[in-house]
Amino acid sequence: MSYNNLKITAQQAEDILLDLFDIKGKASQLPGELDFNFRIKIENEEGYILKISRPDENENYLDFQQELLQYVEDNRDKLLAPKVIKDKNGHVISEITDTFGNQRKVRLLTWISGRVWSSVNPQLDHLRFSLGEQCGLLTLALQGFDHPEAHRDFDWDVAQSLWTKKHIDLFSSEEKDILSTFQQQFERSQSSYSKLRKAVVHNDANDNNVIVSEDVLSPIVKAAIDYGDSVHTQIINDLAISCAYCIMHHNDPLDAALPIIKGYHSTFPLEEEELAHLYTAIAMRLVISVTKSAINKIEEPDNDYLLISEKPAWEVLKKWGLIHPKFAEYNFRDVCGFTAHPKQEAFENWASKQPFQLSDIFPTIAKNDVQHLDLSVSSKWIGHQEDFNDLDLFQFKINQLQKTIPSKIIAGGYLEPRPLYTSTTYDKIGNKGRESRSIHLGIDYWLPAQTAIHAILDGEVVIAVNDAGDKEYGGLVVLKHHTPNFDFYTLYGHLTVASATQHKVGDLIKKGEKVAELGCPPENGNWAPHLHFQVMLSLFDYTADYPGVAYFSQTQVWKDICPNPNLLFKSEALQQNDITSNEELISYRKQHLGKSLSLQYKVPIKMVRGAGQYLMDQFGRKYLDTVNNVAHVGHENYYVVKAGQEQMALINTNSRYLHENINALAKELIETLPPELNVLHFVNSGSEANELAIRMVKANTGERDIIASEVGYHGNANMCIDISSYKFDGKGGQGAPEHTHIFPLPDAFRGKYRGKDAGKKYAEEVQKQIDIVHEKGRRVGAFIIEPIISCGGQIELPEGFLAMAYEKIRAHGGLCISDEVQVGCGRMGKTFWGFQLHDVVPDIVTIGKPLGNGHPLAAVACTQEVANKFANGMEYFNTFGGNPVSCAIGTEVLRTVKREKLQENALEVGEYLKAELKKLAQEFPIIGDVRGQGLFLGIELVDANLTPLAEQTDYLANRMKNYGILMSTDGPDYNVLKIKPPIVFTKKNAEELLFYLKKIFSEDFMQVTITS
Repeated sequence: MSYNNLKITAQQAEDILLDLFDIKGKASQLPGELDFNFRIKIENEEGYILKISRPDENENYLDFQQELLQYVEDNRDKLLAPKVIKDKNGHVISEITDTFGNQRKVRLLTWISGRVWSSVNPQLDHLRFSLGEQCGLLTLALQGFDHPEAHRDFDWDVAQSLWTKKHIDLFSSEEKDILSTFQQQFERSQSSYSKLRKAVVHNDANDNNVIVSEDVLSPIVKAAIDYGDSVHTQIINDLAISCAYCIMHHNDPLDAALPIIKGYHSTFPLEEEELAHLYTAIAMRLVISVTKSAINKIEEPDNDYLLISEKPAWEVLKKWGLIHPKFAEYNFRDVCGFTAHPKQEAFENWASKQPFQLSDIFPTIAKNDVQHLDLSVSSKWIGHQEDFNDLDLFQFKINQLQKTIPSKIIAGGYLEPRPLYTSTTYDKIGNKGRESRSIHLGIDYWLPAQTAIHAILDGEVVIAVNDAGDKEYGGLVVLKHHTPNFDFYTLYGHLTVASATQHKVGDLIKKGEKVAELGCPPENGNWAPHLHFQVMLSLFDYTADYPGVAYFSQTQVWKDICPNPNLLFKSEALQQNDITSNEELISYRKQHLGKSLSLQYKVPIKMVRGAGQYLMDQFGRKYLDTVNNVAHVGHENYYVVKAGQEQMALINTNSRYLHENINALAKELIETLPPELNVLHFVNSGSEANELAIRMVKANTGERDIIASEVGYHGNANMCIDISSYKFDGKGGQGAPEHTHIFPLPDAFRGKYRGKDAGKKYAEEVQKQIDIVHEKGRRVGAFIIEPIISCGGQIELPEGFLAMAYEKIRAHGGLCISDEVQVGCGRMGKTFWGFQLHDVVPDIVTIGKPLGNGHPLAAVACTQEVANKFANGMEYFNTFGGNPVSCAIGTEVLRTVKREKLQENALEVGEYLKAELKKLAQEFPIIGDVRGQGLFLGIELVDANLTPLAEQTDYLANRMKNYGILMSTDGPDYNVLKIKPPIVFTKKNAEELLFYLKKIFSEDFMQVTITS
């Protein structure tokens, strides 16, 4: 009978429900492989699920399901499961005759409210952990249950999965290879697999059978439903199925599986032997799934449910095949609290009893003392990235250090997070964004080229290659060693190619025998001469190289696979010291630093190094920085750093002495400004710049009244706070001082005035403040505003507003100040300064943080007239303003902007990013406005009524951090994401930012508000 003739309509389901159970409800169809399932909604109740079988379905099989559910109800603890509802006659299984005269079985179960797993976005670690917990609780509740039908022949039982071999011809040659590999692995493991613990298990916690709570911020799994696939099988198969479906749609399926396994183990402890088979069991469930889909395409092409997992199952199978089974097993062991490698403790015990010395491996050097060399991401010794990439300089520094410690060997590096690996060859996109390898798995011994390396134990050559082409090791030798209880391997990297390749796989090398010699560039992988020495307890399938560096996220597993080589030699200098934790740093800050100091993000980050548009934490993880406009030409820009270092080595003093640097910086700045603005004063910060500007106003006009924008921010000095609505109208503020006059935020999107004439109307608001000043019998001193208001939420000034406001201020004798602290120095793209966007020339321009690229440097530019009136006899002196070091740095910043065409880059990348953000706004209405210029942009999040969405904005910024992208919020309602990265930010960076923004805008918490 065709599938369409077997179907039951929703109306038929409602009639059956009323007839058998005397329940009136609204039916809607649910997916199912065998049964026809209906959601029954009843007002003010949870409702039910009605299950109607196909004709002639085995009643014993249905009885098995009902008994199982009743057993779970009697034995569950902290477990939610569907309850069996009896019909009017007290039966747990009812019977009907359909329109074709077929006998059909009917069952009714309680409905468990929530969302199915497949509809939940995002599926984060805590959700996957809760899935494991619930599946483990269900396995626990089923202990002791049995039924004859639990022992049936069943295609979906992983233990019986080798039936799939008969259908291998349904697939392409590439697909056959993948399936055959897993089938063969499963066949080879049958002897030990058959001895694993068995029980009746749920066997079908797939992504449409798992119910998740409605909580969109912290959802948890409530229950697994649909017990139709329950079977007596190896217990580990149940966990394998939970993993197989719920790791779909993740870049790294192994990483996605680990929280599920950890959760399962927390409620139903797993055995080590079971974990050894989990990798293949997961694969075989996926093999069953794709084989079933291939068969169903032929047998029931109209049943879409039968094909629902085909594509994602293939995606996981292909990724799963790239993971070594043993590496997967070691990860499984680690999250379950076992040592990742089963022989790790045995190795440590053995190594602790060995009398090895460094002179055993370097007998010609005859040294055993070590000088630790820190090459970590936090190391000051390695210096700037450009320096440690300079091989000659690096070798020179090694030589100089060696001269100071002639009796010691320079060494270090085990589990060291290093920034040295700048190649992107091994970068990958994980489940939490981009990952780079940074954790060093061996110890480096820095010795002269040609130094002889000798074997510390008898060993068999298992790898002997020229690895220089990969620029990883150069000449490489790996030896295998035997002990009574385990085998292990030692790796020797950065050798001469000739000495490494003189060996053949299978050669035996005796203890004390020479293995090879240290190489030099370029044949040693293009490093300064040294030995990379590594210990491994597993070789996996490597034949030409072996990872010497790991991803931070896998550190715990790799440190068991590759134990510390210093366990053999016991050098005190290489004993690992505890590093101050972030929690300790936070605790000290709270106790001893100002209580008003805040930290970024709910889980703060410790940053230790910068490079261009990236910041790095202490573990070497790189974060794409979209908010740090202080590092204007890139974090730790090499030429800027060098300019500061070179000048600092000569002299740093105040501006009362003659020096070329202050004049050079003045010339560079004046070239970027209108001719009228040709007098400069140098200070240390934007706050000082604005403070000085207000002093100039008083000296020029004799007035103290300042007109400023609502939510404007101009610095943290007293006078600056007095003109910053963002501060005195915010928390802890006491409102505007007597001489400060605030007009409404000139926001044409959500402000007081919107649309075409907004600029004119906001200019009239400025006039109102002028009138208020006059009514008090005083005159206006100045008008201050940012060309794009930053703390106000990256507010672009309405068209025509600034020119009209300037005209009104000047008509009444006031000065016009453009605060360029945030937007200046080429960031606008179209223009070098923000005020130039509006075709105006201010009387005073204040310049801040970008000018020093992180060094405290700022400036005030003004007209000759303003400068002359300010010079009224009272000297302006600033001890550090205009010092030679600061000026050298500022000059190089401006020259870098010009030389590297960074203003043009800000225009090109900024316009691309803005255009793409506007496209994103069409897809996600939560984006109410995209605004700004160049690389100074804002994204405002609102609902349909333009109500600000601060929670969603904060959520997005913190979620982006999890993907390695730094974002921050702003605006009076904290609902604006600001984008103001170093202006070396590239189009590729913008594409990465857009990708993850789209990903997070798709998440449930961001969607709820749109549809509510």
